[in-house]
Amino acid sequence: MPGNSTPSQTVGPFFSIGFDWMNRADFAEESAGERVAIQGRVLDGSGQPVPDAILEIWQADANGRYYHPEHADTRNNVTPFVGFGRVPTDGQGQFSFTTIKPGPVYGPDGKPQAPHLQISVFMRGLLRQLVTRMYFPDEPLNGSDPGLQFVPESRRETLIARRTGPEGNNLEWNVLLQGADETVFFDC
Repeated sequence: MPGNSTPSQTVGPFFSIGFDWMNRADFAEESAGERVAIQGRVLDGSGQPVPDAILEIWQADANGRYYHPEHADTRNNVTPFVGFGRVPTDGQGQFSFTTIKPGPVYGPDGKPQAPHLQISVFMRGLLRQLVTRMYFPDEPLNGSDPGLQFVPESRRETLIARRTGPEGNNLEWNVLLQGADETVFFDC
């Protein structure tokens, strides 16, 4: 019917319809590895919080293996690390979750990538998700990681989380959608 928009023609906050089961605050569960707590905010170009964003996270386990049939063998834990889920922001644009620090994943060239989380950001007003990565601070492989090497040195800090608190397992990583300190996003 002319004049009526359908969901495929509009941009709206449809992320919770049928997808709430993917939301999780604890990725680590009973998996082996170094537990880390990650918190942050999603902010727009004016520094205002984005209250209805979703961060979709996919990561490897502590051995650098994804929960995928290609990586299935007897080395997987009895309680395998799934490493996938979604984390919504609250009314102040804040998000938090607990996970394990992933091990290095080997790229197509056989070289190890630095431990990282693959993150897609969904929110109202976007026709396509934003794709980025979160790296861990003080990681020796950060200096040779192909993803970080692709980014100008002056912008790499937007991809690396910062330690908070006295213990090294509390991290902060913010997603800035525009502006001078905008998070680096990749075309995928």
